[in-house]
Amino acid sequence: MQIRKLRISDYEAVTSLWSRAGLPFKPKGRDSRKAIAMQMKANPEFFLGAFTDNHLVGTAVLSCDARKGWINRLAVDPSYRRREIAKALIEESERVFRKLGIKIFCVLIEDYNEVSKELFKKCGYTEHHDILYFSKRDSDDV
Repeated sequence: MQIRKLRISDYEAVTSLWSRAGLPFKPKGRDSRKAIAMQMKANPEFFLGAFTDNHLVGTAVLSCDARKGWINRLAVDPSYRRREIAKALIEESERVFRKLGIKIFCVLIEDYNEVSKELFKKCGYTEHHDILYFSKRDSDDV
């Protein structure tokens, strides 16, 4: 397996993987080809892909606010799960953040997603029960 920066030419493979993995995305909004291209141009190191035999099998999309690094869109092709691909993507994400001087790594996980919660716990992350997530959106596509 190889982890490398994703390119906009990987867009169809990425969205196909997200669909196979059951990861919801906004193809008419923040996850459109145009929006992803703009995000990749601004932060190319924030788009990671795991490849086996030149086949995309995992993704992680990173973001940060200069204080905390966020791991988003962590997804692994269902037929490649249980091979430590997600763990490798988490480790590479942390390496990218450390290179930027960021020392706090975060992730948001839906409460029902026990597999992801256990994975991050095994990787040293702490679950916080005293934090609530609030958001405000200009539209359903953002």
